[in-house]
Amino acid sequence: MQTSSPLPAPRLAWLLFGAAAAGELLAMLLPAAPPALHYACKPLLLLSLLLVYARASARPAPAVLAALALSWLGDVLLLFQSEAQPLFFVGGLLAFLGAHLAYLVAYRGHQWPGPRSGRHWWLAGPVVGAGVALLAVLYAHLGPLRLPVLVYAAVLVLMVLGALGRTGRTTGPSAWWVTAGAGLFLLSDSLLALNKFLTPLPLAGFWIMLTYCAAQASIVRGLLAHETAARARSGAPAGRSRRPVA
Repeated sequence: MQTSSPLPAPRLAWLLFGAAAAGELLAMLLPAAPPALHYACKPLLLLSLLLVYARASARPAPAVLAALALSWLGDVLLLFQSEAQPLFFVGGLLAFLGAHLAYLVAYRGHQWPGPRSGRHWWLAGPVVGAGVALLAVLYAHLGPLRLPVLVYAAVLVLMVLGALGRTGRTTGPSAWWVTAGAGLFLLSDSLLALNKFLTPLPLAGFWIMLTYCAAQASIVRGLLAHETAARARSGAPAGRSRRPVA
């Protein structure tokens, strides 16, 4: 017997995420947009994805919930960053560092045992190369943030490699969505870093948030796809179980 939940249905939560993303992108695209639009929509992005995952997952994984919650915290902290308040940027950086580590744990819990597929490991070279190239370009411009940015970049690349490593140990759609999302996360953070430390980019806020929204949504969709396939594979009922995955 299923019990009712006070949380909105996944479809409604997806609509809330889409509305928040549209509002945030509009705020980034239009200089005349009221600042309140940005301050209202950005915190709603990860809150709505948290609702999506909590309602759509039969057994919400603590690591996924932690990754989304830490991403929300990072979004909120970065709302208040400025040249006069650099600690908000550092706090956001640390929050997203924790989110990437949580995603790495979540990836391990959202794959099946067995040998890894080597078909897509050729992509590891370009991923690592992109991270190294970005740091080489930015290194001289990082100043006192050099060490935290270097650590963050290393963990971000590991997160992308962790997503890539699921290939062959989950369904094709799950592997594709999570890997695409992780790659978009790398692209979004690269744009942010270039815009902040090297030179202002045209429509930087729009492209950073577009790739970021797509990244988070793709990762959540891919992890949910694995959970659905895992339930079907084990013959488990669609109702909620008390034991969460990682």
